[in-house]
Amino acid sequence: MVVLPSISLTINDRWLPKSVLCLRHYNLNKFARDVIAGITVGLVALPLAMAFAIGSGLTPQAGIYCAVVTGFLVSALGGSTTQIGGPTGAFVVVVAGIVAAHGIDGLFMCTVMAGVLLVILGATGMGSAVKFIPRPVVIGFTNGIAVLIASTQVKDFFGLQLAKVPGEFWLRMKALVASFATWSPQATILASATLATMLVCRILSKRVPGPIVAMLGATATAFVLKLPVETIGTRFGGIPAGLPHMVIPRWHAGLVHGLLGPAFTVAMLGAIESLMSAVVSDRMTNDRHNPNVELIAQGVANIASPMFGGLPATGAIARTATNIRSGAQTPVAGMIHALVLLCVLLFAAPLASYIPMAALAGILMVVAYNMGEWHEIPQLLKLTRTDISVWLVTFALTVFADLTVAVEAGMILAALLFIARVANTTTVSQVTDDYIEDGRVHILQDKDIPYYATIFRIHGPFLFGATDKILTITENMHKLPPIVIIRIRNMTAIDATGLFALEEVAKQLHSTRRTLILCGAREQPAQLMHQAEFQDVVGRENICANVQEALQRAEAVFEKIEAKSAVAK
Repeated sequence: MVVLPSISLTINDRWLPKSVLCLRHYNLNKFARDVIAGITVGLVALPLAMAFAIGSGLTPQAGIYCAVVTGFLVSALGGSTTQIGGPTGAFVVVVAGIVAAHGIDGLFMCTVMAGVLLVILGATGMGSAVKFIPRPVVIGFTNGIAVLIASTQVKDFFGLQLAKVPGEFWLRMKALVASFATWSPQATILASATLATMLVCRILSKRVPGPIVAMLGATATAFVLKLPVETIGTRFGGIPAGLPHMVIPRWHAGLVHGLLGPAFTVAMLGAIESLMSAVVSDRMTNDRHNPNVELIAQGVANIASPMFGGLPATGAIARTATNIRSGAQTPVAGMIHALVLLCVLLFAAPLASYIPMAALAGILMVVAYNMGEWHEIPQLLKLTRTDISVWLVTFALTVFADLTVAVEAGMILAALLFIARVANTTTVSQVTDDYIEDGRVHILQDKDIPYYATIFRIHGPFLFGATDKILTITENMHKLPPIVIIRIRNMTAIDATGLFALEEVAKQLHSTRRTLILCGAREQPAQLMHQAEFQDVVGRENICANVQEALQRAEAVFEKIEAKSAVAK
């Protein structure tokens, strides 16, 4: 094994990209695994990039150009080890709306403006500010975006003859229903087969690149059987071979005011999705990303993308997961993925003309479903009416109004909810003998903490914006004893985002065969946990009334562990 020499760096590591940090311990073994992962995720990204561009109302090559430029820059400059950047489904509806209202030049201007905002967010240390968007708002607009993406693909999925698909949801659905008599059986079967192939690939193995298998299969079928379906060639005239040309976007001062809102939406959506993707990457690799460096990289990538005719970009959760499952070790895999796409442009672009539009529609239908976070809805419905109302309002406004309006309204509702919850935590009560006596079982001063357990405490409201502080528990997971107790006696309130954070900690501890015990929950947290059936996550017996009971439970758990260990020997 050949190891590259260690690099001595004097700059503060806090602002260095992960690609630079990884060079300190890089070797040929890691490079070989990065190459395999990069080729795999590059092939997966090809049909997705084209589908996202077409769904946004642009040419398929715009998606590939974006994936090449932003994919390379995000990996080279970013703060995540295995993050893959590029066009994503979250931007499809937003980009389509910007193009319809302001044209291609307006989109390029908006993307640059959003990139500048992202760089400012990262450079000023505001990378963690995204945490102040509560989970019901995030789920609401991801649900809404998924519905909108699916609705834009109905035309190609069924091969409908419709000259122009309206931008507004209700008008779009009305036009699609009116034109349903023109549906194409061949296109429908091809799209359905594409969708089914992706699902089968996912069932067989998460390592199988479903999108590329489905696209190649559909393309070969349509070509061999000479099916009368629309292709990239018949609609767009194919994809030009060669390198993308660098052109500085034209700047129209008159459009700046109208693009401020969309630029803010693109920046916030890009920040949210890229940091969510980075968190997913961290969980899969036991790494920890740098949010500020990541946002700076996302900003630089979005400033560069329009110069090559590309779309807005962000971190792509599905491609990031594929990258990790394929064995990626460092950001080099992401850079190789961009080079693979560039090779496709240089040597295989003419073949893309034969790809059926129905196949890309089938791929996007699966993407829409996967990004919808549908499994979160049953959990949300168990929460308070206020959490449910924030989700419903955000979802409805995303579908029927505008994503910018949806995010703004969701944030206003969440802020009002935050104020109300904090106000409700304020109490005034008289100290009595009973109060003092009842508190004895909760205090720690007179209790011994055994070596096989450790206690963390949460003090104050555990609401959105504060949940990242719970990383204190899991950042040194390997040093934790077999039993972890979280004392929530002084946690005065909790919301959906806080509850989700606790569930994630419980899952991480359980994955390492550790036991989580919670104790001392007050009225509001206890009620919400009961509504959300949190006891099913940690076990009913591991939710204790006070710390004294929690220590007794820890002793019982440890005795079981010791007994199993003795039997195993």
